[in-house]
Amino acid sequence: MRLNQFLAKTTDLSRRNADKAISEGRVLVNSKIPDLGQGVEESDKIELDGKLLPNEVKVQTIQLNKPFGYVVSREGQGSKTVYDLIPENLSNLKPIGRLDRNSTGLLLMTNDGHLNQKLSHPSNNKMKVYNVKLDKILEDEDKQKIEEGVFLEDGYSRLKLLGGNDKWQVSMSEGRNRQIRRTFDFLGYKVIKLHRVKFGDYDLGDQKIGDWIFV
Repeated sequence: MRLNQFLAKTTDLSRRNADKAISEGRVLVNSKIPDLGQGVEESDKIELDGKLLPNEVKVQTIQLNKPFGYVVSREGQGSKTVYDLIPENLSNLKPIGRLDRNSTGLLLMTNDGHLNQKLSHPSNNKMKVYNVKLDKILEDEDKQKIEEGVFLEDGYSRLKLLGGNDKWQVSMSEGRNRQIRRTFDFLGYKVIKLHRVKFGDYDLGDQKIGDWIFV
């Protein structure tokens, strides 16, 4: 395993920031300053900022029911972050995809790079399901437009809709930035509540808001 990958799995650093920490001399391998791209073994003694890191990387994934008003970021810039909701010993976990500050529901966090790639890469077409409430009743002709596809600045957006009036279940296999909100906004509707309930094989079920579980 490469050193930057090991650091990303065992600390709250991204691989890029791990490379930076290595370049800055903050990392020691067997009491020596390592090279960028260096590989490490389980028997190696690895330190970050003088703190000895665990040798064994334990793969962990959690499912969080994200509350309203929390940002999916380490730096909240004045807002609360999802890292405020989980124990410090899980702070090395990274989100799979995003939910914006005003959206709620199922958020997966992991240190498993393979799982992250499997769920987040567009080519894998992992279905996501959201409960959506609009500011007004959705007209039939606009529902048809959304299901056929509307053209946004970053390409066509097609959503599957189930429901009626101002409450809908939205299914999609994409996940572009604020795609659901922008799609409805394009036709003059405002999303006032957006709650993710499914992501691939993961289902929020009756998990309470703000709670997290291992999955």
